[in-house]
Amino acid sequence: MPPEVANEQAKGVYEKELEKWINREKQASKLVQLIGKLWYDKTVELVMFNHPLMDQKISYLLNLHDYAKKEVKKECSIYATAEITQVLTELDLAPSKIDIGTLCYDWLAEKESFNNDLTAFLNNRLEDYIGIEKRTLEPRDVVLFGFGRIGRLLARELILQAGKGEQLRLRAIVTRSCSDEDVYKRASLLRTDSVHGPFTGTISEDVENKCLIINGHRVHLITGKPDEINYTEFGIENALLIDNTGVFRDRKGLGNHLKAEGISKVLLTAPGKGDIPNIVFGINEGMFSIEDENIFSAASCTTNAITPVLKVLEDTLGIEKGHIETIHAFTNDQNLLDNYHKKYRRGRSAPLNMVITETGAGKAVVKAVPSLEGKLTANAVRVPTPNASLAILSITVNNETSVDGINDILRHAALHGDFVEQIKYSTSHELVSSDIVGNRCPSVYDSHATIVSNDKKDVVLYVWYDNEYGYSRQVMHLSKYIANVRRLTYY
Repeated sequence: MPPEVANEQAKGVYEKELEKWINREKQASKLVQLIGKLWYDKTVELVMFNHPLMDQKISYLLNLHDYAKKEVKKECSIYATAEITQVLTELDLAPSKIDIGTLCYDWLAEKESFNNDLTAFLNNRLEDYIGIEKRTLEPRDVVLFGFGRIGRLLARELILQAGKGEQLRLRAIVTRSCSDEDVYKRASLLRTDSVHGPFTGTISEDVENKCLIINGHRVHLITGKPDEINYTEFGIENALLIDNTGVFRDRKGLGNHLKAEGISKVLLTAPGKGDIPNIVFGINEGMFSIEDENIFSAASCTTNAITPVLKVLEDTLGIEKGHIETIHAFTNDQNLLDNYHKKYRRGRSAPLNMVITETGAGKAVVKAVPSLEGKLTANAVRVPTPNASLAILSITVNNETSVDGINDILRHAALHGDFVEQIKYSTSHELVSSDIVGNRCPSVYDSHATIVSNDKKDVVLYVWYDNEYGYSRQVMHLSKYIANVRRLTYY
């Protein structure tokens, strides 16, 4: 072939590929607008195989379609998802969370059965999601008691997930002090974060009224003791209070919040003591009555990370015994430099040392999965990273298995089972801790790290987790459950 002909052919291939990509970008741009319309008009949130779609870039959406094809093994065309989303905007949908990836895959597989009529398919598949009588969410006020690492992430999520305001509404934040300077400092800490980056919204300070205006939400900054604050003075009633301080852990201490006017439910973002229900959302929330109980605990970040995977193993292979070792990012309760601390070793400099410490996660798992009673031990090592942790699960199972066998079990649980919001199945060969920062799933299963011994019963699994954001997402799920503002979900 003459060089000039080869050159022209190469240019033609280049132009065709570029044109194809630009057309995909146009469809993704259209999809971005439709996603926003569904969210703000109908409180319908679209995800793709549990990846968020709201307020995302075009390139992110296109990469997700490639992810669906390569990793999930469910090919979804950007043209098909845009077309489906357009029709969804025309339906009378109830507030819901819909996996457009699953919906698109089902449509492409079944379209001939519906004579290629997309509207007929969606009316059939989403029959339980359509109808004005299903739009019965009653918004619930939320108070954040404490504004540290978890408190600020929850504030971000409450605002970003507000939509039309039909679910949870952040109304107030209780802090230790609230001078004019404090208002500016609180706003600054919410606006920027060294780990999680800038807040993708707008924040302004109303110093005179001690308020932060966050994306149009007027949030009061309040000080006072738990049982002395009258929240109704700020227009807050029947509120869920989320205690992020960790100071009050038992029923007596947390019960003081219920003495305050305007508070009806309390959620602790730490392991609760005594008879307080410790809940890992997605696992054991059904064991408790939200009508009869007023105080709840969201357990710990580590408990939320390991429980979903352990539950899957217990239900499929059976667990004889095991040990969990957590490689955990350092936290605020450690010292920046060597200094006195009431607990052993935690007084040593957190950014300079690996520090062996205890964790109650092994015992806490039993509260969510009672069949594991007496089978697990656990410990932790705090390491010099500011966020993202790793749980190493050394487990002896009852039934013989293999690496492929375990991976198949966890893949199914992450993509098709009851834990699609709790477990992410990772196929990356290059996964490291910084990749976990900002991951919305409390458990990120590292499929390439799994080890199975020659006896086929001793296994080692590696589960990553963002101990701040992944946990905060679980707290959000549980908060909506307790406040009874749960949307319909289609996975």
